[in-house]
Amino acid sequence: MTPVMEMRRLRLTRGTREVLRGVDLAVERGEILALMGLSGSGKTTILRAVAGLEAFHAGDVFVGGVQLARGQTRPRATRAPQQNVGMVFQFHFLFEHLPALDNVSLAPIHVQRITRGEAESRAHVLLEELGVGHRAQALPRELSGGEAQRVAIARALAVDPPLLLLDEPTASLDPARRNELGETLRLLARQGRTLVMTSHDDDFVRDYATRVVILADGSIVEEGHPGQVLEHPQHPKTQELLQVEHQRKLAGRR
Repeated sequence: MTPVMEMRRLRLTRGTREVLRGVDLAVERGEILALMGLSGSGKTTILRAVAGLEAFHAGDVFVGGVQLARGQTRPRATRAPQQNVGMVFQFHFLFEHLPALDNVSLAPIHVQRITRGEAESRAHVLLEELGVGHRAQALPRELSGGEAQRVAIARALAVDPPLLLLDEPTASLDPARRNELGETLRLLARQGRTLVMTSHDDDFVRDYATRVVILADGSIVEEGHPGQVLEHPQHPKTQELLQVEHQRKLAGRR
């Protein structure tokens, strides 16, 4: 079976710094893959490269069987793989002047060229499935953090992509909302979506991811089932990451 997303020997540089150093990674349908690593390890850069938001300079990336071009980003209106990728940013970036329904309807209307009525019908279904159907007419400033995140997920799913990317999805959530998000991700995976997220939250990754990949200095240093990797880390960089996260949790309780 062809992976939903695959990268081979992916390299990306910024100036003289090599941010990604020959990353090989494949993600199958229905996986919830977590990318973890200390700041600067390259995890968010992987998402940006796959979404076509940052140019990579060597290697190959395939999304839904479509190969992304090297050395360039693609305008949203023209890049073919875009409909194969939905991205939820850490700070959501909803259009502040538009209600939730219009935020979700926008891409199908302007990218897929479907009618407004069809796009709004699809948006209503997604918002209902994600538990925020009653907030369809709310502006982003009127939404809670958890509601805004669900609207952002609905927007990313509006063009029906097989691959959903999430950048630090638990960063602004309290424990109750964190668990709601985890169950939402499980539901999407059961529906056949493939999810790739960055995260610093090892508890969330242990509870909800099906696989974890640890990055350090632009390379994969360890990967496997979250229970195994995070309970019995083998690589020094994984051990360092978990120690840093342990200290962060302790500081947060003071």
